[in-house]
Amino acid sequence: MKFYQVMVDGSVRFSFLDGETLMLMEELPDGRWQKSDRSMPLLGARLLPPIAPSKVVALGLNYKNHALEMKLPIPEEPIIFLKPATAVIGPGEAIVYPGGGLTHRVDYEAELGIVIAQRCRKVKAEDAAGVIMGYTCVNDVTARDLQGKDGQWTRAKSFDTFCPIGPCIETELDPADIKVRAILNGKVVQESSTAELIFSVPKIVELVTRVMTLLPGDIIATGTPPGVGRMKPGDEITVEVEGIGRLTNPVVEDQP
Repeated sequence: MKFYQVMVDGSVRFSFLDGETLMLMEELPDGRWQKSDRSMPLLGARLLPPIAPSKVVALGLNYKNHALEMKLPIPEEPIIFLKPATAVIGPGEAIVYPGGGLTHRVDYEAELGIVIAQRCRKVKAEDAAGVIMGYTCVNDVTARDLQGKDGQWTRAKSFDTFCPIGPCIETELDPADIKVRAILNGKVVQESSTAELIFSVPKIVELVTRVMTLLPGDIIATGTPPGVGRMKPGDEITVEVEGIGRLTNPVVEDQP
């Protein structure tokens, strides 16, 4: 099932997709959600990030073919880093190219995102499915020159708008072998399959939760395929994950 967050009459509403219609839900006093009597067409709806994570945990160099492209050895352990919640934007929102000469290269990185369902720590790989709500598309936008300059990745990955997610959370998806693509201005620039992941989704959950507690709504971005490249103001970038959909964002110049 595909779940969305949508703006309706100035309020954020959780919804699920039925055909091409969003069925709006309402929260009960005990915190549970139920279907309401309201609906709206998906086409034209103002979609928001499908979840509000406390943090986004991301993996670097987690595709075999990307490691080969970069002429780097296959890592024995995952390289993990954090993106702040303030970097998160939704479908159609603008990725802001930092101004003031802060960076001279901003890249797209198409990724599958794991959405966590419950507070969890030290989860075994075989139990990972029990703590996963579903999956979404992630664009791990990166100021590539700052990544090399700083020697660590926080600044390069953390600008406001540098973490588009969406358009929905798909709860019924087998992540073992699905296509992940990036499309820049209508041209496919990244394309691979999660079958190329060095660390599988269950193993990623196990390894990350050995380090930190994950909270409901947290996202793990599972790494990007080969073909990462630069964006500039005026571009449009789409992340497409098979079975989930398309996450499209324009790139704009920063404003004073």
